[in-house]
Amino acid sequence: MKVAIAYEARKPLVLEDLPVPERGPRDVLVRIAAGGICHTDINVINGLSDLPLPIVPGHEACGVVEEAGSDVRRVKPGDRVLASVSPACGSCWWCLNGMSNHCELGPVIRQKPRFRLGNGESAPAVCGCGTFAEAMVVDEASVVAVRTDLPDEQLALLGCGVTTGLGAALNTARVTPGSTVAVIGCGGVGQSVIQGARIAGASKIIAIDPAAERRQVALDAGATHALDPGDGDPVEQVRDLTDGRGADFALEAVGLPEVMAQAFAMARMEGTVTLIGMPPTGTQLTLPAVAAVFSGKRLLGSPVGGSQILRDFPRFIRLAESGQLRLDSMVSKRITLDQINEGIGRLERAEGIRTVVV
Repeated sequence: MKVAIAYEARKPLVLEDLPVPERGPRDVLVRIAAGGICHTDINVINGLSDLPLPIVPGHEACGVVEEAGSDVRRVKPGDRVLASVSPACGSCWWCLNGMSNHCELGPVIRQKPRFRLGNGESAPAVCGCGTFAEAMVVDEASVVAVRTDLPDEQLALLGCGVTTGLGAALNTARVTPGSTVAVIGCGGVGQSVIQGARIAGASKIIAIDPAAERRQVALDAGATHALDPGDGDPVEQVRDLTDGRGADFALEAVGLPEVMAQAFAMARMEGTVTLIGMPPTGTQLTLPAVAAVFSGKRLLGSPVGGSQILRDFPRFIRLAESGQLRLDSMVSKRITLDQINEGIGRLERAEGIRTVVV
């Protein structure tokens, strides 16, 4: 099968024909129908994560099960499935206590070498998936069977970006009706935060992004205001729109410490700050200590939007089927696997919302 491999940091991916990975009793072979390109993959490809190279990137996809190991119980051949950035075994302490986004199988699954490369080396897959390929072999904990008529290119986005952003608004921040919300970064995750805030009933949703195209899509998705940080301090711009107080909820979807600090600053006293973006490994976040204590602000991390995939994949699909969650506008470019480096370049240049490999 055709696979895109990251051999060296900041170098184009290399497409190779590799044998289908070996399957164990818990493994599922999935023929990939569509997959998104996420900023986390860019961090990996550019050597800004802890993951070693070579590696097969990609972790946001949907497809159809072709084979299932002898111990697999969750899915069967012929099932349409969503791959998840975060596995959920359903039986460990984390899963049983409503925190499957911290499933204890996660580290094991992510480190497992999946692909045998042409040079004799083995390579793992990002998040245990490796969706920049024609097919993937994953642990059954990393896939959820779904029943929906949503197109592949839209369904695939729920594997990471949409679930992370929507979940951050609904699960982590718990945006309330009538509240004011500021969202920094309007790529795929940020657009999903905006939609989550709209679904939650926020009265004012402020989208912040330097790209004019993304600001316009944000307005179409439900933002009431769109700010260009190049027009002035975004913290002051948000305060101007919130009677000088700051936003009830501030969420950042960029992953840079300086932007995280901006999110903290633009939240009102006793407001909620939610950090979603994937920061480069080794970076540090510095906040004013006095403000951190006496402002009463809540600072929350939101891995995978606090989502529980066995619960939230079906829930978010229903939102999309009912028209409350709009996925079609988020697909800005469709490419083939042969064009994967072009798709990566688009994301690095902040072009469009989501590029999907079909």
